[in-house]
Amino acid sequence: MPSTDRRLEPRRKPRQVRAELTRERILTAAAQVFAEHGYAAGTTNRIAERARISIGSLYQYYPNKDAILAALLIQHIDRGTWTGADELDLSPGTLEATVRAIIRDAIDNHSDDPQLLRVMIEEAPVSQELRDTIDRHGKLRTAQVRDVLVRHPDVRVGDPDVAAEIILFTVEMNTHKFMAAPQAIPVEKFEKELVAMLTRYLRGDPEL
Repeated sequence: MPSTDRRLEPRRKPRQVRAELTRERILTAAAQVFAEHGYAAGTTNRIAERARISIGSLYQYYPNKDAILAALLIQHIDRGTWTGADELDLSPGTLEATVRAIIRDAIDNHSDDPQLLRVMIEEAPVSQELRDTIDRHGKLRTAQVRDVLVRHPDVRVGDPDVAAEIILFTVEMNTHKFMAAPQAIPVEKFEKELVAMLTRYLRGDPEL
């Protein structure tokens, strides 16, 4: 994601239901346009036309398409859902199922539209709001994964803080790459191999 400046800040923060609905229409339209046409050809005119609003109305909310894409990525991150430790079976012998739940959350959070996901990963500029969102969710998710690790009796790692960082980075980076550019490998195969690798790591299995 390329770095950028204050040009990415939205011009208008919705305070009324009608304004929020308009903002949602713009983002929904932008997601469709970027997925269909790519980022270069995904102009603000096309987005306004798809949202059925005037270009002037669009510019009341966002100064350019960079700001719209940054907002889409923030929305994508904010809408991610995760299974917490209290929702999992942490009894002995369930580590593989626990790891699968963590990985399945990541897959589900990135399964909507591979074309749009690829555009967001490759093109989204970095606004301060995006940095703050990534930092906030990263800390929250790392704490959630750490909670699972310290409570599961099958986990054998020396430092749960480091292990949580490794697990989160491995799952997120691999899932982003795979879901943004699906290959011939079925998603079930990808999930199975990632589960096996991380389960062995967390169990402290000796190297083969």
